[in-house]
Amino acid sequence: MNSMGRRSFLSATAVGIGAGLSTPAIVSCAAANENETSDISQRDKDLPFIGTEETFSTRELMVLNDRLFLEDTGLAEIGPRRIGAMDEAGLNVQILSAHTPGVQNVPGQKGIDFAYRLNKMLVDGPMVTYPGRFEAFATLPLQSPEASADELERAVREDGFLGCLTNGIIGKKFLDHPDFEPVLARAEALDVPIYIHPGLPPDEVFQIYYSNMRPEYQKEFQDQVLSISAYGWHQEVVTQCLRMITSGVFDRHPTLQIIIGHMGEGLPFFYKRVVEKMSEVTKRSLDKPFEQYFHDNFWFTTSAFFQDDLLDLLLKYISVDRVMFATDYPFANMKEGTDWFRAVDLPREAKEKISFRNAEKLFGIKV
Repeated sequence: MNSMGRRSFLSATAVGIGAGLSTPAIVSCAAANENETSDISQRDKDLPFIGTEETFSTRELMVLNDRLFLEDTGLAEIGPRRIGAMDEAGLNVQILSAHTPGVQNVPGQKGIDFAYRLNKMLVDGPMVTYPGRFEAFATLPLQSPEASADELERAVREDGFLGCLTNGIIGKKFLDHPDFEPVLARAEALDVPIYIHPGLPPDEVFQIYYSNMRPEYQKEFQDQVLSISAYGWHQEVVTQCLRMITSGVFDRHPTLQIIIGHMGEGLPFFYKRVVEKMSEVTKRSLDKPFEQYFHDNFWFTTSAFFQDDLLDLLLKYISVDRVMFATDYPFANMKEGTDWFRAVDLPREAKEKISFRNAEKLFGIKV
């Protein structure tokens, strides 16, 4: 069974394992599926790609956020190594964003200056060294919302940044908090999106939800991983998005656009349930049906979730016109991502929308 591969095994399961088909019939179906996948990949081998969630850091930022253990991942390399991986994968453009939590927890002038340095480092470095290969989301000093709005405008107008990226909860506040109205209003006025990336949970949340009471396992970082990439930060992003809808953010800012990654952070699984229950209690408090905000104000990316079934589930509820490709480099392999998507069984037009055309439209760029 292992020799059949993931796609073949899933297809064989769907058509007959446990349902009476003989082993030769199963293997025959698997072989047919492999041929079909190969044909689709060949058809779409020339597919251009824009990666919309591609991470970078600097040694200074890693020291600030206690992330020096990531130094060997390529996170801080925005030169030949990264370009080589892009070329191998056939990824035309990376939209760069600072690794979570960026500088959003650094208060005062220190945070403002740090964000400015990071943004200028990109525009004066890789973006000019490799023209056309790198775009960027601005890093913002979100402890200072007015200064963040000003830095967003400066980065967009002066340096051509495509919007900004935030990282989870900001201190103990989500983006729907009144403190962040200047940032939301400025992004809407500039007609640029905000990408909400996950972040680290506050200490209180970590202790209540994730803290592992078995000290002998702490050397394996079980509770930390559970609180972030394994589970925690995906549900936190969805919580933040639902709060933004229910608190009326998009009634106050009807053209504001929000991007979330990781194939919707679990939202497609809960979509019908969320819409059904929240529609009942928001009829008189929102300007539009609850469901409509997902189609008017949100975009979704594939970052790090290279799975056909998850993409199918996302597209069941969200228009193909609002889905964009991303790899989550360097935490996911770029070539695995592009190879996966080339083999996805969708019409060529739909795949072009996801791989690059939707990003071109949203950001006003060209491959």
